[in-house]
Order: sequence, then C-alpha cells, then structure tokens
Amino acid sequence: MNLQLKGRTALVTGSTAGIGLAIAERLAMEGATAIICGRSQAKLDAAAERISRVGAVEAIVADPATTDGAAALIEAKPDVDILVNNLGIYEAKPFTEISDADWHHIFEANVLSGVRLARHYFPRMLAQDWGRILFVASESAVIIPAEMIHYGVTKTALLAIARGLAVQTTGTGVTVNAILPGPTRSEGIVEFIRSVVSDKDAPEAEREAEFFRTVRPLSLIRRLIEA
Repeated sequence: MNLQLKGRTALVTGSTAGIGLAIAERLAMEGATAIICGRSQAKLDAAAERISRVGAVEAIVADPATTDGAAALIEAKPDVDILVNNLGIYEAKPFTEISDADWHHIFEANVLSGVRLARHYFPRMLAQDWGRILFVASESAVIIPAEMIHYGVTKTALLAIARGLAVQTTGTGVTVNAILPGPTRSEGIVEFIRSVVSDKDAPEAEREAEFFRTVRPLSLIRRLIEA
C-alpha cells in the first residue's frame, strides 16, 4: 500500500498504546512523520522507540483533554497535515450513578480534545488546500451501550462534529471523516471486559465470549478486532 504520505506530518492523539499507537505506527510506515502525545514521558518514550523502527516519529508531552495541554501541543506543532483525534476514555457505570463531574470529564477527553485541535488545524488545512482530519468514534455512537451511556453520547457527538466540518470542505483538498471501530484488542479493553463479566478470573477466551454474549449481543463478529 502506498498512501503517498512521504513528507506529511500526522498528529495522533491517544497514541502511546492501543488503536492510536497502531495508527501512528502505520502512518510512519507510509512515510509520514508521526507526532505522538501523552501525559507520561515513559509511555511516550516506549511508543516512540517502537515507531522509530519503521519511520519518523516525534513525541510531545501534552494532554489535549485539557485547555493548557492542547495549547502546548499546538504551540509545539502549529501546523500538521493529518490530525487523528483518537484520544478517548471509557468506564462502565449505571446511568443514575454518572455524576455531572463524570459527564464533564468524559466530554473533555472524548469530545473537547478533538474540538480544540480541529478548531486550530482545520482552517490552516483549508488555507493550504490539503489536510485530513479523522475522528475515531465507535460503534457505540449508534448502538449506545447501556452500561456506559455517557461514553456512547460522546462518540455520537464526534459524528456530528465530523459531519459539520466535512460539509465545509466541498471543492477543497481537505477531508474530514469519523470512523466507528468495534471493541479492539488492547490492554485497556481487556481490563474493561474483565470489569463487566461475572467471573473475572475465567480464562480470557471465556471472558470475551461472555462479554459478546451478554454485553455486546448485537456484535456481528463476536470477537475483538486485532489492531
């Protein structure tokens, strides 16, 4: 595959593990300079070392889930060609127990992190007539999970943002899209599955089977996606 990304810069949030790390690694393999960010210097160093085996990478300690963190990231990289808004958090919690603070916290991470960055980079992409913005939403945007409604709502919001920006790109070299992956194997999702199944000490295969049988019964593939 040749995505013709040589010389491009690609900022990927939530990129020290899981889907974000896999995306950043692939972009580097395709010739782009992958810019990764996170709160932990140690995790950034480990991710950067892995990506450096296949391509160019830069690591920035910054958390776009905060106003100051997003500003620091933008100051460090005022221009990028590709923005992948992958940062996201999730937590199983009954709807009646989701506090205002919980709602604010998950919106800061899952929605406003991408809003802050897109607000800066989108007009600059339009000005240069080339750019790519991707919002990593989730199948939970359209199949709202009863055990974490607040998470589903944030992912639905990403669809609205992506669509609203996309209609402004008509006739330009800029594209804005949202993608809706299902549960993807990572350390985080494995621990999440453990937290919601009945037998937390069961073999991993049994825990995953119960998860798709009882928590994600509408899944067609009934297995984790391999990143």
